[in-house]
Amino acid sequence: MKLNVVARGPENETEAARRAPPVVLLHGLFGRARNLGYFQRRLSGARRVLAIDLRNHGDSPHGQMDYTSMAFDLLETLADHDAVPATLVGHSMGGKAAMTLALTRPEAVASLLVADIPPATTGHGSFALGEKMLHVAFPSYLNRTGADALLAEIVADADVRNLMLQNLRLGQDPGWTIGLAEIVASMTNIEGWPYIPEGHRYDGPTLFLAGAHSPYIKPSDYPTMRRLFPRYTLEVIEQAGHWLHVENPARFLELVSRFIEA
Repeated sequence: MKLNVVARGPENETEAARRAPPVVLLHGLFGRARNLGYFQRRLSGARRVLAIDLRNHGDSPHGQMDYTSMAFDLLETLADHDAVPATLVGHSMGGKAAMTLALTRPEAVASLLVADIPPATTGHGSFALGEKMLHVAFPSYLNRTGADALLAEIVADADVRNLMLQNLRLGQDPGWTIGLAEIVASMTNIEGWPYIPEGHRYDGPTLFLAGAHSPYIKPSDYPTMRRLFPRYTLEVIEQAGHWLHVENPARFLELVSRFIEA
């Protein structure tokens, strides 16, 4: 499945920028490529940066979800954009898809940054949120103010809600633009971790970022992280939870920039 890509690059591309692996930004569950536009603009001054809508999200096609399929989507899409190998930067679900690609096709990944998700089964309310979203009762007409009030009943955090609003079709006959039914049906796969055959590992540079107030990456995950990604390092972003790029964007950008320039 070829995915929707938003591409951006330097206005005056240097030879060094042409030789450097492109940076690929991968959103999390219920996100989309344009949620990462701020970081794409900041990073594209010196590198080609692709922001991608994963399947069932943004403007990409819909279908059943599992990380093996999502990794193949990525590989097919990156190859189509002459972007292999690439530096992958993935948040949450996007991080799991990036890890899966790195472990199964390591030659396609120049380096890997994973934001607030371990290589493990996770799940902190995503299934319940998806079910609530699926059963939202939309009026016949909806503007942004009304949409914000409607979503406030299921998404309390205003910053996260602003991201979620981008998944809505406003005006007459409002509704979700994403493949919500497919996402909810695939939630066990999304919260899970795929089978990785024994011996598979990614030996490239790997950075895990964890929100200081997030429950996702735990010390019990470190042995698996070391086995699968032997060169990994971990940085904790203070004043941030799971949505660390939303809650502390300055520190997130600093660490991402440092990593891709190393």
